[in-house]
Amino acid sequence: MQYHFDMSLNLNLVDAQLFVRVVELGTLSAAARERDVPVSQVTRALARLEASCGVRLLHRSTHGLSLTDEGDLFQSAARRMLETAEILQSELTGKLAGPSGWVRVSVSSVIAQALITPSLPSLYERHPQLHLDILADDRVVDMAREGVDIAIRTGSRASDTLVAREIGKLSRGLYASPAYLKTHGWPRHIDDLGKHRLIGNSASPALNQWQLGRGREATTLQVSGHTRTDSTAVVLSLVREGVGIGRVVNIVAGPLVARGDLVPVLADLTAETPVPVYAVMLHERQRLPKMRACIDHWAAWLAAATFNPTGPNVK
Repeated sequence: MQYHFDMSLNLNLVDAQLFVRVVELGTLSAAARERDVPVSQVTRALARLEASCGVRLLHRSTHGLSLTDEGDLFQSAARRMLETAEILQSELTGKLAGPSGWVRVSVSSVIAQALITPSLPSLYERHPQLHLDILADDRVVDMAREGVDIAIRTGSRASDTLVAREIGKLSRGLYASPAYLKTHGWPRHIDDLGKHRLIGNSASPALNQWQLGRGREATTLQVSGHTRTDSTAVVLSLVREGVGIGRVVNIVAGPLVARGDLVPVLADLTAETPVPVYAVMLHERQRLPKMRACIDHWAAWLAAATFNPTGPNVK
């Protein structure tokens, strides 16, 4: 059986990619700024697409942009086309040079210190054609709108539009600087923490629930904080500067303990349950070789990077 297709629909993939970003960003000017081109160039690209399709794809008004029914259909098809083209290009070039291209990663500041930064030299050594664009921020990003390939999150599962792969687990412990302990003394028991300057997190209430004690003494301490911040990286900085006792990711604290900058506090009474770390992706991007290369590398790195605070909790 022979099939005959009308090939009059001549689409430019670059224009299709631009259309998708216009829809994600919400304005022509935002897409133009992202590409550092005049708005008129974006307008001409949309006009070419609409002429090729023979229909209007976007409603433009003083209130902004909205998709027509045909535009919504075209957007879905364009995403599939672009994804297929990128996978094909990655697979073909990967046969020769390995995974390549830019990977835009969203990660909290402290997880960037714990995972991304120390693992980059070996990732680049293994895959020299990869390049990372790192967004280090505690907020949860809109992955489609902000063009994020991978978001590293703790305790986050997949949704209808996202897929999550667990790449390891992280635990937290209590730490203080030697200077703080010299001035304020060592807490010897959970109850002693009420007399100390504790550092709280104003953005994530869950990070203020400190799991302490074992057996009959197991309890969750709800911390309001002598000092609060919305940044996990600033929590670490405050602890290092002697402002108070804070809850820090153990593999971040490990090197600082080894250098004498931090000291574990009540390590034998800290009952933290390790939390899963996920690499979160849009469904349509998870098959890209560059994505798999990064995620496989980070899973292996986390499996090898462990730190358990040890040592006495008294002077």
